[in-house]
Amino acid sequence: MAFADLKNDFVFRRIFGMHPDILRGLLNDLLERTGKDTIVAVEYLPSEQLPLVAGAKLSILDVRCKSQDGAIFVVEMQLIHMAGFINRVVYNGCKAYVNQLKAGEPYTQLADVVAISICDFELWPDAEQHRRGEPPMPMLSRFAMTERSTGNHALLQVQYAFLELPKVPKEKPAVGAALWAWLFVHAPELQEMPADLPPGPYREAMELANQATFTELELEAYRKVMDEIQQAREYGEAKRAEGRAEGRAEGELKGKRDTLLRLLTRAGIEPTQGDLARIRDCTSLDTLDTWIDKVFGARTITEVLA
Repeated sequence: MAFADLKNDFVFRRIFGMHPDILRGLLNDLLERTGKDTIVAVEYLPSEQLPLVAGAKLSILDVRCKSQDGAIFVVEMQLIHMAGFINRVVYNGCKAYVNQLKAGEPYTQLADVVAISICDFELWPDAEQHRRGEPPMPMLSRFAMTERSTGNHALLQVQYAFLELPKVPKEKPAVGAALWAWLFVHAPELQEMPADLPPGPYREAMELANQATFTELELEAYRKVMDEIQQAREYGEAKRAEGRAEGRAEGELKGKRDTLLRLLTRAGIEPTQGDLARIRDCTSLDTLDTWIDKVFGARTITEVLA
């Protein structure tokens, strides 16, 4: 028995985009809806497909639905941490809120929106949180506007939730959002249905992910998306490596500029604003090294920058 990757666009839609009871189970777990707050029914809404990266066929996946009380939920699977990700999530959440109204309709018709992002990367790495002196972000984090001094939750019209899959527990959780995260991460590794997997949405999702239930056309679609995912990940890694290299180069340039300015100060040489601009705009490490060497024994800035 082989299970497909639940993060795959085709598989995600096959499970959560076509079976409202499974989607409802996912929403209740991710949003910790219990008791009177439980989502009892969902109605699918048209989804948007936005390009993940220029030139890639892989799309940012979202499934949109509305609950029995009118609240709108946008569930998104994000495989690569691209620049501006948080900005885009906030933008799309606000857009889903304002786009409910047509011209002339009253604001009272606006329903709450919850944007849920399932991230196959660490959005807030523990190491960075520690470096900032801040507590680590949990695997499932949720955001809503509150009044700063009282903590009053009066503005809940647009809310956000993030599930960071790399933070999944090593041991298989029993239920809840952590179990969904575990399945998103480990489903492709499983050779049989876990005997202790609870009945209901979890087990139904895995039954639909069983590749033995796929037709030949469905298997072809699944494999095609897996290839696109790999291409997109390679593209994303290349862009991150490029960014790291650029960051290192800029850091080295800044260090050389700072060294030059400190040496000029110690030598009693005062550069003009034009000289400072020339130093700031210099992007050649060799030129900066030459200027640094010339400071020793120089009396004027002209001798240094000649």
